[in-house]
Amino acid sequence: MTDLATLSADYFADLLEFDPFGATAFGVPGHDDAVPDPSRAADHARLDRLAGCRTRLNALDPHAGTPQDRVTRDMLDRLLADQEAELAAGLGVGAFEVGVTATIAGLQNAVFAVVPAVRPAGEEDFAAYLRRLSALPGYFDALGTRYEQATREGRHSTATGVRQAVDQLRAYLASLPAQDPFLRPAAGDPDRLDRVAAVVVRTVRPAVARFTGTLAGLAGRDDDRVGICHVPGGEAAYAAATRSHTSTSLSPEEIHRIGLDQLARVHEEFAVLGESVFGTSDVTEVLRRLREDTSLRFDTADQILDTATTALRRAEDALPGWFRRYDIAPCEIKPMHPVEAENSVLAYYGAPAADGSRPGAYVVNTHHPRSRPRFEYEALSFHESVPGHHLQLALAQSLRDLPGFRRFAYITAHGEGWGLYSERLADEMGLYTDDLARMGMLSFDAWRACRLVVDTGMHHFGWSRDRALAFLRDGSALSDVNVRNEIDRYIAWPGQATAYLVGRLRIEELRERARRTLGARFDIRDFHHHVLANGAVPLDTLTTIVDRWIAAGR
Repeated sequence: MTDLATLSADYFADLLEFDPFGATAFGVPGHDDAVPDPSRAADHARLDRLAGCRTRLNALDPHAGTPQDRVTRDMLDRLLADQEAELAAGLGVGAFEVGVTATIAGLQNAVFAVVPAVRPAGEEDFAAYLRRLSALPGYFDALGTRYEQATREGRHSTATGVRQAVDQLRAYLASLPAQDPFLRPAAGDPDRLDRVAAVVVRTVRPAVARFTGTLAGLAGRDDDRVGICHVPGGEAAYAAATRSHTSTSLSPEEIHRIGLDQLARVHEEFAVLGESVFGTSDVTEVLRRLREDTSLRFDTADQILDTATTALRRAEDALPGWFRRYDIAPCEIKPMHPVEAENSVLAYYGAPAADGSRPGAYVVNTHHPRSRPRFEYEALSFHESVPGHHLQLALAQSLRDLPGFRRFAYITAHGEGWGLYSERLADEMGLYTDDLARMGMLSFDAWRACRLVVDTGMHHFGWSRDRALAFLRDGSALSDVNVRNEIDRYIAWPGQATAYLVGRLRIEELRERARRTLGARFDIRDFHHHVLANGAVPLDTLTTIVDRWIAAGR
């Protein structure tokens, strides 16, 4: 299907053009000198391009081509619909124009995390890096204009999010220029370091200062109205967001109920494991011990990094019994930069460069180690590195026979569903060192179940920030600081948090269907291959893929 191949290539080229930071994050070369355009005009242009893709897709025979062609067509159909709906809601991708925040959802954090992640090799790559740095002032100015425009129209970010972002950026501006994260790609080369420092001091930092001033002048929603349902156009934006992130047609009410049901199941498991670890089956007491017992926390940042490293190595050693052998990029472990760490997540994953110039990176938050429970970091490592996101994304990049957009696509329910599935799979693989570490697995399960409840609670049912904080604190073992960071992330990124558990439940459902139908012919390595070796796909597409494999194996 030449026309489908051309359409796929054009769609992917448009995607990278509109999101060069995303291109860098996923290791796609050729865009490391560019910055996105956060204006509404750019959103309108993107909608026009999507409409053109839709017209071309509708003209193709949906039944023609190979099975992989049909997967490609199904994916394009779903992605176009979801992206059109999200942009048509008028609040930007991820509703960012009402999502000022210091959490990982903050657009300034994408700058701090993605831009310095490049490793310029030759002079041409280094020149591209300098061009991107020089373009950052225009990006920050345009982003500030977008926020001001939204505020004038009564579309406000939350006051808490604005305040935290301002504090974060002021801390960056108060840091020594020699410690600036944008200098990292020039480390070890005095000449390059001087050239980067000149751009950072003369243009980037003044632009960040202007942007900080813009944010400081914004009005904000109070903590009783943090949900997007309190913003004009928010109802449509949330419906589009949950549909896009979960890649299902589940309603907010259905998602809310799934969260409550799953939380009840996890609490039953807490009661059983609590007897083994703490000598009590009282769930409230188990959660209290996990949250408040300071003997269960780290003492140093090095201990955190060591736990992450040894967990990754154990998982790598165990892979052959559970997965086919794949030739993929290595994974390295890095501490999170202090600029982004204080209000950020526990960790995140950065994909390797497609050209092999950069390994995958499991970036771990080591800020204030005595606030970080030891029992969480094994499950976290299996989620972010192996068998989780690193295996998943590095494998997808290696699938060179697939269209580019499929190799580098991020479908939240598939990607994060696999991450959660990996936490439970690690238990089957015998990777947890003891029952306390398995408590971390249950703690994360409770956390993800709570996500479905609090995200829909705030953005659909209109919960206050305090009500969401209380529910997550009472239902999980997360520390108070992580509870606050997580709730503020969900506020700023509506719908994204609902995809994790929805995706895991679908993968588990498909595995059980395959095991039950195939019986003795079921091989867990084959199942995992079919879940991962098509790249990230919407859940309905994944269901079709697995069902075809089951039918062929009967």
